[in-house]
Amino acid sequence: MNPIPHASALSALDDRMRTIFREIVEAYLRSGEPVGSRTLSQTGNLSLSPASIRNTMADLAQLGLLSAPHSSAGRMPTHAGLRLFVDGLLQVGELTEDERKAIEGKVVRSGRTTQDLLSEASALLSGLAGGAGLVVTPKREAPLRHVEFVPLSAQEVLGILVFEDGSVENRLMRTPEGMFPATLVEAGNYLSARLKGRSLDEARKAIAQEIDERRAQLDTAAETLVKQGLADWTGRKNDRALIVRGQARLLESVDAAGDLERIRMLFEDIERKEELITLLDKARDGDGVRLFIGAENPLFSLSGSSVIVAPYMNSEQEIIGALGVIGPTRLNYARVIPLVDYTARVVGQILDGTRRE
Repeated sequence: MNPIPHASALSALDDRMRTIFREIVEAYLRSGEPVGSRTLSQTGNLSLSPASIRNTMADLAQLGLLSAPHSSAGRMPTHAGLRLFVDGLLQVGELTEDERKAIEGKVVRSGRTTQDLLSEASALLSGLAGGAGLVVTPKREAPLRHVEFVPLSAQEVLGILVFEDGSVENRLMRTPEGMFPATLVEAGNYLSARLKGRSLDEARKAIAQEIDERRAQLDTAAETLVKQGLADWTGRKNDRALIVRGQARLLESVDAAGDLERIRMLFEDIERKEELITLLDKARDGDGVRLFIGAENPLFSLSGSSVIVAPYMNSEQEIIGALGVIGPTRLNYARVIPLVDYTARVVGQILDGTRRE
């Protein structure tokens, strides 16, 4: 047999293959160890001899769904096999009422600030799921009141953004060529008039279109400063932080030198925060939980890890951030998926002020 496309893989399995495949994956997710035919014949729900099971396991391996660490070992699911299992055979559990109340209680009482809330959510997911908890903080969407530019040196300008909620943010920028003090005033007044009462994202396209159509009536240096400011302020991922809690839990699954090397590479992946934020942002492409297994995302192609992520939303169902869990591919998907989903819903409601203790 040759490997078959993912979309038709499940329908290509007969009842025996499907049953044995499910038994192997579930046993692997429980233990993290390859599963042998003798073990399945003794402990599984199969009325088959080890030889019959072995033959079916070989067929599943030829389909690209199982692999063996070495010739004498049992079989374990490949990343493609795990994806097939999650998409077609996994029965996702429901959280109990006690589990829901525990999540709500810990997150609601986590503190007064958004940072406290999201930090507790990340730690909570780590503790319940057995991996590291990940949370991307919301992007600032508050409307602006005023924009001002202050010269710092011949090379740098300070952009001062004053928001309607009273907060102030300072942004360093490069000084455009041909800039005079009047240029800073002109650019600041132009942006203040067009941004007042609107968020950066809301006004960005309209301002860019006005400049492109030569309706802005700005000199060249002021136009450059405005364009540079909009590009920098609306495109910066470092406006949002990545909160990671529970990395030490990843070491609990280490029982071999190969595992230790995998975890070392995973720690390096987690340090690449910009790329992790980009990955979590992919939750914006869908309404619910998203799952990335191993090489499905280039960031984890070496460490062979899984990420389960869900967006958290406000009362208008607008996505404001994302949270999730990262860990070995043998995460308990049936349990972790509803944990991530429910925690995201609770966090969104608290940040939006629609949930009370």
